[in-house]
Amino acid sequence: MTEITTYWHTLRHLRLQQIYGRLLFRLSRPSVDAAPPPPVRVSLGRRFVVPARRHATLIGPQTFRFLNVARDLDGDQWDDPELPKLWRYNLHYFDDLNAEGSEERRDWHSALLQKWVRDNPPGRGTGWEPYPTSLRIVNWVKWALSGNTLPPDCVASLAVQTRWLSARIERHLLGNHLFSNAKALFFAGLYFDGPEAKGWLDAGFEILKQQVPEQILADGGHFERSPMYHALALEDLADIHNVASTWPDAVPAQMRAALESWAALIAPMHRWLRAMSHPDGEIAFFNDAAFGIAPTPVELEKYTARLGLVQPAQVSNGLTQLSASGYIRVESPESVAIIDVAPIGPDYLPAHAHADTLSFELSVFGQRVLVNSGTSEYGSGPERLRQRGTRAHNTIVVDGHDSSKVWGGFRVAQRARPIGLEVFQGELTQVRCGHDGYRRLPGRVTHTRRWQFGVGALDIDDDVTGSFKSAEALFHLHPSIKVSGSEFGSATNTLTLFLPGDRTVAVLVSGGILSVMESTWHPEFGASVPSLCVAVSFTGASVHTRFSWDVAA
Repeated sequence: MTEITTYWHTLRHLRLQQIYGRLLFRLSRPSVDAAPPPPVRVSLGRRFVVPARRHATLIGPQTFRFLNVARDLDGDQWDDPELPKLWRYNLHYFDDLNAEGSEERRDWHSALLQKWVRDNPPGRGTGWEPYPTSLRIVNWVKWALSGNTLPPDCVASLAVQTRWLSARIERHLLGNHLFSNAKALFFAGLYFDGPEAKGWLDAGFEILKQQVPEQILADGGHFERSPMYHALALEDLADIHNVASTWPDAVPAQMRAALESWAALIAPMHRWLRAMSHPDGEIAFFNDAAFGIAPTPVELEKYTARLGLVQPAQVSNGLTQLSASGYIRVESPESVAIIDVAPIGPDYLPAHAHADTLSFELSVFGQRVLVNSGTSEYGSGPERLRQRGTRAHNTIVVDGHDSSKVWGGFRVAQRARPIGLEVFQGELTQVRCGHDGYRRLPGRVTHTRRWQFGVGALDIDDDVTGSFKSAEALFHLHPSIKVSGSEFGSATNTLTLFLPGDRTVAVLVSGGILSVMESTWHPEFGASVPSLCVAVSFTGASVHTRFSWDVAA
């Protein structure tokens, strides 16, 4: 019965097109259309602007480094089953074509492009799945528009890939996959000329016209509530503006108003990303998030500045409430806290959700102090499940359960919903919110948390109502944060955290027993960094935790 319940609470939120679309996608077997490609369009607009740069991943003529794992391309082994699927996906993206210093690897790139065409027959293998095909089409077009010559066999292959993709649109997955499919059709429809290309352009635009207003929320945030995927969506809209401006006369009049409205979203999307970033300039880790997948916030701002788009105002001290997406940033001269009072994501699309409701991250004196676990892998293994679970985040675990029932690699059954959000701004800033994720337990438990921000201090009150056997508050420390040796591993109610640069943060707990345990932080895919976690075991129904620091230090 438990397994049936899990499936029911997972499937009942899906849209009909996700259910029948998956069946149609699996049954569909489109044929390969290897007809000659349409003519390549002659550029009549401005030059294509240098896109956002990622770190180089091609470290030798046929040596790649993805997810912190370096491997040589052995012969024609583009789809080695011994490698994780995400690594193989990255191999087929061709992100390095437009990465830092790509000009110096032009000869390597040209050879690899032709090798890919020779070694990957149309429609076969991981590389021809819709998502890597979509990213590869965009990267090949970007490379060609950046002053490089796409070999004739690659031009022909690009047309074959686009035809194949147009018959394999991931309408059953929706979200970032469908968006990427549409972006690729839009790019190919402008790169090529003629009636067939116009069909690709129109098809991509029609999907984007529906998905942009659905996926970009009123506060500028991406609807999956992941800072990493938000950054990717921001890059997507900037890229679409870039390629449309390269061929302005090829864009039909009926598309131009929509394109202008999408470009206007980029400034609020930047503002959202700034609010969800720490003083070190990098993103916070809520839901699936890691460094090194999307361009950095700074790189994205440089890119959109090159495009001449309006830049956002700086996020100021005080409180920034991202009401539509459900995050709050509270900033003072010494500290930044980013608070999750959000739903886990769209009900029909929780693929990248973590059980992190009422979690938060904290920087003090510009240094990350409290961090969520991050994401080091996809798939459906136990480590993936652990990283998605509540214990990997700075919030409360009740009776060993997750606040939202994450399972598989990308599934969620019963999910926590924030309730009773209250925000007070005065001499002290307070945020109060609860969630109902534990009401599914026999004791009908509700967790409510209050954050109170004062000068040099953050006070957190956690209340657990209902019947429960155990409750534990977890506070994960950044790997650079140390705890004095005499306190490590012992039960106490006070701790001192040592930050780099001889700064300290004091921790005081009442209503619970404080201890420190070993943990790990995952700043990148393929990375696991030893760290510490402060755990507070409830002795009653409420715990008060105070973090304080000397503002005059």
